[in-house]
Formats: sequence, C-alpha cells, structure tokens
Amino acid sequence: MQDIGLYIHIPFCDGKCNYCSFFSVYQSEAALDEYTDNLKRIIALRSEETKRRIATVYFGGGTPSLLGHGRLIDILDTIKAHFDTRPDAEVTVEVNPSSAASLDFAALKSSGFNRLSIGMQSVHDSELELLGRRHRAKDVDFTVEAARAAGFDNISLDVMLAIPGQTEDSLLSTLEYCADTGVEHVSAYILKVEEGTRFYNDRASYRFFDDDEQAAFYELAVRRMAELGYKQYEVSNFSLPGYESRHNMIYWHDEEYLGIGPSAHSFIDGKRFFYPSSFKSFYEDKTEYEGPGGEKEEYIMLALRLSEGLVFDRCRERYGEALSESFMKAAEEMQTNGLANLSASSLSLTVKGYLVSNSVIAYLIERL
Repeated sequence: MQDIGLYIHIPFCDGKCNYCSFFSVYQSEAALDEYTDNLKRIIALRSEETKRRIATVYFGGGTPSLLGHGRLIDILDTIKAHFDTRPDAEVTVEVNPSSAASLDFAALKSSGFNRLSIGMQSVHDSELELLGRRHRAKDVDFTVEAARAAGFDNISLDVMLAIPGQTEDSLLSTLEYCADTGVEHVSAYILKVEEGTRFYNDRASYRFFDDDEQAAFYELAVRRMAELGYKQYEVSNFSLPGYESRHNMIYWHDEEYLGIGPSAHSFIDGKRFFYPSSFKSFYEDKTEYEGPGGEKEEYIMLALRLSEGLVFDRCRERYGEALSESFMKAAEEMQTNGLANLSASSLSLTVKGYLVSNSVIAYLIERL
C-alpha cells in the first residue's frame, strides 16, 4: 500500500494578516494546551483507521510555531508512536519569521523536524506593514541564523508578489535576499484579494495591480529565480536541486494524504473528506465527505502545475488507457499558442501558460 503524507493544522495566529482567509484564531495558553491534547488524541484515533505508512509530515497553519517547541515535539512524538513513520520522512513546520526569540531550534531538530518554512513575504518593512505582518526584515535574519546554527539544512522562505506599492526593484531585492541567505527553497505567490479578508473589505483604499501587472511581476520572479540557481518545479515553487517539497509533491502527484485539524482536508482510499472550520467539530472528530478523488481530470489538472508536467506513461499506467486524439490535438494547439511544451513523452505549461492555467487546463480536460 502506498505511503501517504500527513498534514497537521495548527489554527492559531497572533493576529490576522490583511490578505489571510485561512481559518485561524488567537488563543490563550490554556487553549493551546487543550488543542494539543485533543490533537494527540485524534492522531491516535486516525492511525487506527488509516493504517498507512507516513512519508512526510507537514505542520501548517495558522502559525504552528505559536505552540512552542515543547508542544510541537510532543505532537511529533505522538505521530511517531502511533504511525509507521519512514526513517527518512520529511518533517516540515511553518514558523514565524521572529521565531528565533521563542523556539529552541536545536530541540526541534533533534526530535525529528528537518525542514522549516518561514513566512517572510518581503524584506521591505513598508511592504510587511502594508500586508499586516507583525515581523520585520531583521527578524528573518535572526531566525534563519538560529535555524542554521541548530543544523537545519532545508529552509524555505515565502515571498509575496504584486503587493500594493511593490516595484520591480523591491521584488528583486527580496528574491536576491533569499539567494544571499542560501535557503534551499522559495515559494512565491501572487497576492490574491479574497472575500472575508481585510484587503477585500477595505479594497477601495488600496491600488491593487491588475492581471497584466501581476503577470509582469510573476515573469520577473521566474526569470530572476532561474538566474539565482533556483529551478521552478511548480507554478509557485522554486528550489535548489534536490530540495523540492516532498510533502507538496504528494498533492501535485494526486497521491493520498491525511489531514488532521479544523479545516484540514484528506484524500484516503479514493475518498476526499475534511474537518469543518470548527473546534467543536474537530474535538468530536466529525468530518464531512467531499466526494471521490483521483479521477483522470483531477490528476491532469494537478500534474500540469508541475514543470515536469503530465507524463504520458505515468498517466497511462494509472488509468489503463492513452490520452484521446482530441486531447493531444488540443495540446498541440496550446503549444502553437506558446502556452505549453509538448513532446513525445509529456505535456507541460510555459510561464505564459501558467498565468492562464485555469483556462488552459479546462480547455484540455473538455477534450479528454
């Protein structure tokens, strides 16, 4: 039976960023203890039902580092006690850029955490302030240095593209900072103004970039990251060779994973389900069924997020049939229009294709 990824959701933050639509709350120390105890209990329950080996563990949020290293280690120890976890499992925790002041990185490393994801977004304090971030650029320096001193050799930084007021020069300096620190991975996301966020509610007060301007920032980021030695392996992700996120590759290869925590989603035994965004529902271990997963349409959509693209032999092996002539003809059209690269073995999107990927993928899937 295939190994799976395990996602642990930590729904706590010390404040809400202006762009954030994720489920997260501010809580007391007592509430953090209560959540940790319930999380450990449900991890044990899910292990009895799932009975699958764990290849990757990802602590996401929210801000998982708010739990502190003691609780994080306790949760990871619980996972190892109840799940068959691979000795070489990738274990990631998202941390606040100012975590150097509160986390014992050496303790985290010795307990089995081996990858950090730091929510930097920018190295310019004016851009961080506009985003509603509580840290400043100097905090990232201290945290990366502390993590390196503790032995972490797999660190990712998040970068936000098309922040109101951002310039090409300010974005370039943020990207160049990533390379200067030597981090192994960078995730670069275009700012999306979503309903329910502060940006959306107060959108008349800001001058957000239009689609063409966002595309220019994205193309600049892709080009500069390549020059700095980072390979784009997914639409928003770049890494030094061998440092692709193994956990996220599980998602993009449409493989199965288990999510535990309020709002966490799972794909197990061909079924998709999730915990509602509610502590009460989570503590009662109530999930809701989403539907089947792993259909060919879904597989193609996720594969085309990757730079390797849709590998035809893998698709044929998984679904027992070749892609239709109409699909291949549509792929040829995409290549002619500069939106895709088509070879005898695979189909992948170009940078231009990534920018309109929803339309391109919908066009292709209609012709399966």
